[in-house]
Amino acid sequence: MHAMPLLIAILCLMAIAYRYYSAFLAAKVAALSDSNATPAVRLNDGQNYHPTNKWVLFGHHFAAISGAGPLIGPVLAAQFGYLPGLLWIVIGVCLAGAVQDFLVLSASIRRGGRSLAQIAYSDVGKTAGTAATVAILFIIVIALAGLGKVVVKALGGEEVKYPAGSQLVLPVGVTALEAVPGLPGVYLVPAGTRLLYNNGAGSMDFQDTFKMRFGEAPIVSNGIISLPKDARNPQLSATPRLVPGSSWGTFTISCTIPIALLVGLYMYKIRPGHVVEASIIGALLTIGATFLGGKVPGSPIEHWFDLRDKTVVYAMAAYGFIASVLPVWVLLCPRDYLSSFLKIGTIALLVGGTIIANPKLEARAINPVFAGGGPVVGSGSPKVMATLFPFLFITIMCGAISGFHALVSSGTTPKMIGKESDARTIGYGAMLIEGLVGVVAMIAAAALPVGNYYGMNVELGKVPQYQKQLEQMGAHIDSLPAVESQVNETLRGRTGGAVTLAVGMAHIFDDAAKRISARSEHALSGLIKYWYHFAIMFEALFILTTIDTGTRIGRFLLQEVAGKAHPLLGKAGWWPGAIVSTLLVVAGWAYFINANSFAAIWPMFGVANQMLAVIALAIVSVWLVNEGRARYLWVTVTPMLVVATTTGTASARMLAGHLDVLATQWSNPPAALRTTILINSGVQAALILAMLICGAIVVVSSAIKIWSVTNGLQPQRAFQPAIAAE
Repeated sequence: MHAMPLLIAILCLMAIAYRYYSAFLAAKVAALSDSNATPAVRLNDGQNYHPTNKWVLFGHHFAAISGAGPLIGPVLAAQFGYLPGLLWIVIGVCLAGAVQDFLVLSASIRRGGRSLAQIAYSDVGKTAGTAATVAILFIIVIALAGLGKVVVKALGGEEVKYPAGSQLVLPVGVTALEAVPGLPGVYLVPAGTRLLYNNGAGSMDFQDTFKMRFGEAPIVSNGIISLPKDARNPQLSATPRLVPGSSWGTFTISCTIPIALLVGLYMYKIRPGHVVEASIIGALLTIGATFLGGKVPGSPIEHWFDLRDKTVVYAMAAYGFIASVLPVWVLLCPRDYLSSFLKIGTIALLVGGTIIANPKLEARAINPVFAGGGPVVGSGSPKVMATLFPFLFITIMCGAISGFHALVSSGTTPKMIGKESDARTIGYGAMLIEGLVGVVAMIAAAALPVGNYYGMNVELGKVPQYQKQLEQMGAHIDSLPAVESQVNETLRGRTGGAVTLAVGMAHIFDDAAKRISARSEHALSGLIKYWYHFAIMFEALFILTTIDTGTRIGRFLLQEVAGKAHPLLGKAGWWPGAIVSTLLVVAGWAYFINANSFAAIWPMFGVANQMLAVIALAIVSVWLVNEGRARYLWVTVTPMLVVATTTGTASARMLAGHLDVLATQWSNPPAALRTTILINSGVQAALILAMLICGAIVVVSSAIKIWSVTNGLQPQRAFQPAIAAE
C-alpha cells in the first residue's frame, strides 16, 4: 500500500464532513445566527473580550489546541498496524472530536464566554461543576507531564542499560577500553563493537564510538567484556550506556525564545501593527537557528546544550513558569503566533510531501503479532498488556478527540469571536486540521522500515523479551546505524515517538525534494540531517506552546478555586497568588515527568484527556437540552458513550494493574526500588480513581438533569444574551 491514494481519500472524507456535517451542526444543533451579538461584541473591553478576524483567530485557536497528541499518539499506535489507527482518527475526528470542540465553543459563546467548569455550574449544577473543576486540574497537570516527557525523550541525554547477561565483543586487536578524562568510571567503547544478549541469541552492532559507565575498570577476556547484573534490577546490566542529548535540537529550541521576545517587542513596541514585518523576521531567524544548530555538535559550546534528561525538565519548568507569569504580549502571544505559522506551514509541506513522495507503507495494515500487547504502547503496569482494545483509543487521543481542547474552546477563543457563524470554521475546522496532523504522523511512522521503527521505539532492556516477535516481523533487520550517521544523532532505544516521527518526516521531505529537484540524489543526501532537526524543532514547538498555555490555564483555574477561600487569592493580577499558583502547577507536572517512565505516563495522559472529553460532551448535552434542542442529543451522547466505554475499560485495567503492583511490593521483602514503586503506583492509582469518580459524577448529574428537564420536573433554561463570564 502506498500513501498517496490513502491520504487523498482521507482528505476527501474530511472535506465532506466539513461541508455537510458541520453545516448541519451549525444550522440545526447549535442554531448559530449572526443576529445574536457575541460576547466579544457585547462585552468588548479591548483586553479579554475583543472581536477578532476569523482567520487570525483560527490560527490562534489551532496553535492553542495542537500539542503532541496528534503527533506522538499515532506513531506509538503504529505498533498495532496503521489501519486501526487511521480509522479511529478519521471517524473520531469527524463525528466526535470536531463535534466536541465546535459545540463547546458554541455553548461558551451563548454563556458569555464562560469556561467549561462555569458552564457546568450554571447548566448542570454545583456538584457537577465542582467535580469538573477538580477533574480539569488533575487533567491539566497530567497532560502537561505527558507532553513534557516527549520533549525530554527527544532532547535530553539519558543512561540506557542493556539486558542482564549481555556481552560486548570488541573489534579484533582491541584489548582494553580507553578511559574518558575527567569522567570517573566512564570508558569509550570503540566503533565496530558487537553486543550479544539473550544468551547470544540476539546481537547488535555499533557503528560509532560511545561512552559507558563501569563501576570498576572493565575486564577484557579474549576480546569480550561481560556486563554485570544490576543489584537493584536483576533484569538489566549495571553498566549504562551514556546517550548524549541533542545539542543541535536544544540550541534551536532555545533560540526560539529570544526570537519570540524580539517578535513581541517588534509588533507591540518597536513598530506596532507591522505584523507582516515581524512575521518575516521571526520566520527567517527560526530557519537560521535550525541551520546554525548544525554547527553546535563538536563545537566548544556543545556542552552548554548537551543536557541530561532531568536538566531538560528543569529548563522546561523554568520556561513554563516564566511564560505563565509574564504578560501575554511579552512571550506567550508572539510565540503562539510564530508557532501557528510554523505548524500550519509544516503540515501543508508534509501533506504535499507525502503526495509527491508517495512512500510505501512498510508497516502491516493490522499487526497480529502485537495486537495483544507489545513493546511500544504500554499500560503503565507489567501485569496489564496494552491490547488493541481499549489502548488504541487512549494512545491516539488528540488526533481523534481531545478533552484538553474543551478548555481552549471555552477559554480565550469564545471571547474573541466576532460572529457566531465563525465558530463553525474555528471549532470544527481547526479540529479537522489536527486530525490531518494525526493522519500524516501515522503515515510517516508506517513508512519507516520495520526494523528502524522498532529499533527506535523498543527500550534496549526489553529487546530480549520481544526478541522472537521482532524476528518474526523482520524487525531484527534494520538500517538504523546508517540513519544515525545521516542525522548525526543516537537513535536506537530513543522511545517516546518524537524521534521516530522526526526520522519519518525527514525521509518524506527528503524523498519529495529528490523527486522534484533536478539535482542528483547524492547532492541532496546531506540535507536529511537538517530535515530531521527541523522536524524535532517543529515537534518541540508544538509541545512548548501547549505547555505555556496549559500552565497559564492551570494557574487561572487554581486561583479561581483558591479565590473561594479568600477573594484576594482569586485575583489574576495579584502577583503573590499568581506566582504561588504557577509554582504549584509547574511542580505537579515536573514531578510526574521525573518520577515515571514514558510507558507509564502516556497511558495515564490518555485516560485523563479522554475522561475530560466525556465530561465536556456530558456538559454540552445538558446545554442542548436547556436550549430546547433535546432531539439532537444523539450528536453528543453517542460519541460520549463510545469514549466513556473505551476510557473506562482502559482505566479499570490500568487501575487493576497498579493495585497488583502495590500488593506485590507490599507483601515482598524490602527491595532497593520498593519505596519508589509504591509511591509512583500509589499516586497513579489514586489519580486514575479520582478521574473516574469525577467523570462519573458529571455524567450521572448530567443524566439526571436531562431527565428532569425533558420530563418537565425542572424548567428549561432560556437563552440569556446578557450573561457574562464571572
